[in-house]
Amino acid sequence: MAKETIKEQENAQAKVGQSVSAIDNFFKEYGKAIWICLAVVLVAVLAGLAINKFYIQPKKAEARAQMFPAEASFRAQQYELALHGDGNVLGFEQVIDEYGSKAGASAYLYAGECALQLGQFEEALGYLKKYNGKDAILAARALCCQGDAYVGLEKYSEALACFEKAASRIDNMYAATYLKKAGIVCEELGDNAKALSFYKQIKDKYPQSIEGYDIDKYISRINAE
Repeated sequence: MAKETIKEQENAQAKVGQSVSAIDNFFKEYGKAIWICLAVVLVAVLAGLAINKFYIQPKKAEARAQMFPAEASFRAQQYELALHGDGNVLGFEQVIDEYGSKAGASAYLYAGECALQLGQFEEALGYLKKYNGKDAILAARALCCQGDAYVGLEKYSEALACFEKAASRIDNMYAATYLKKAGIVCEELGDNAKALSFYKQIKDKYPQSIEGYDIDKYISRINAE
């Protein structure tokens, strides 16, 4: 019994020795290539960090600074100035052209809303579809603005899809606005039953919203037809 145990231990040691030898041979053969690969990866990581710190982040800060006048014009409802600038300060259009995604997602939402207010519906869609912000409220707002642009182009089916998506993104008073828009578009499409379902959602879920206060007249009008 003892002899069997000793033999098993010797076999185990032999296997360990073989494994160590195989690893040693592997590193002798490929060690240089491995170290070169590790060095390349390290250089790439360091280069990426340097580019981010010394180029991308400063560019983002510069873009944000350039957007301040356009944001002020937007708040003042000066949409033409906010979008196109005046030669002295940049509008959102120029900020996006110069800085691209470094301007941040909000630049596309601002530009889209400005174009929408100016009746430039195709241009508005071009900006709004590039918005990729993570904030649920702003994402829903961008979808709603797309819907408004489609309404301006009389593409009501596309508009309805946008308003429905916007309403599904959030569960607050903003959703009532999107549901009402969806209902009005449904009426435009001749689908009163679906319009009624949107209006009833407002009545049931958001009675305290602005839309909720007068939604009964929309419901009554459809029921009377």
